[in-house]
Amino acid sequence: MKDKKSLLGMIARYLLLIGISAVFLYPILYMICNSLKSVQDLVNPTVEWLLVKPTWENFTKALKTLRYGSTLPFTIFYTLAATLAQTVSCAMAGYGFARHEFPLKRFWMIMLVAAFLIPAQVTLVPKYLMFYNYGLTNTLFSIWLPALLGQGVNSSIFILIFENFFNSYPKSFDEAARLDGAGRFTIFFRVAMPMVKPAAVVSILFSFVWIWNETYTAGQLMGAELRTLPMKLESFVAEFTSIYSSGSGDMSARLNESSRLAATLLVIAPLILLYIILQKSFIRGIDAASGVTGE
Repeated sequence: MKDKKSLLGMIARYLLLIGISAVFLYPILYMICNSLKSVQDLVNPTVEWLLVKPTWENFTKALKTLRYGSTLPFTIFYTLAATLAQTVSCAMAGYGFARHEFPLKRFWMIMLVAAFLIPAQVTLVPKYLMFYNYGLTNTLFSIWLPALLGQGVNSSIFILIFENFFNSYPKSFDEAARLDGAGRFTIFFRVAMPMVKPAAVVSILFSFVWIWNETYTAGQLMGAELRTLPMKLESFVAEFTSIYSSGSGDMSARLNESSRLAATLLVIAPLILLYIILQKSFIRGIDAASGVTGE
């Protein structure tokens, strides 16, 4: 009887996992399949998953339209710099909340949560005017500076995450380092940060993804000259049409759905690669921190 119950439970778990996997994998598989469709397959209603004439031409056109060779390094540099700045600043703020007492501490925690609840669009106009008066619009510093000061994309979440993680290990570790003559920055970078590696990995992963995908505020502050891959994806149809003019009679210039899906895959490919790399680091960090308890 117990064997039947365990078997049914295992089947139920696998069915649930398969259903969840299908929900997440279907959009990716759909994009991959349709991005490889030729014009003949695209206009053929009988062709759905099994392609008759697959082609890589859509990716070639997407690479040219996005200017992938030059835009990708710029996007990675811009996003990585903002991610590292945001992670370090949020870690310092979280450490301050966890390890130090100061006036109105609870009030500032409430304000931190309130800042997360306010939509970014509400503060865009005053933020733009402020950066314009300082001469920082149309530059990368309009994004880097807020990230460095703990005001980046969804920074409030990361500060709260770091605050919880810093509270999870004993304060005696910091006190022992202080007795050995270590300064505050030494304690923070050499004692505290290694203890909260899972939080750092989470912050880096989600900061990178959110900053990478953020186009509204960044597009307004950085101007039309500084364009990341997601920003170019928003104007992909217009760029594609201007390069492959439909006046030539080329059917592929008018039917660009496959090229647009190919461009989408090229834009999200670095994020998928980043997740694959950091997934192992995150698991190792969880295992390393599993034996640490707070006081």
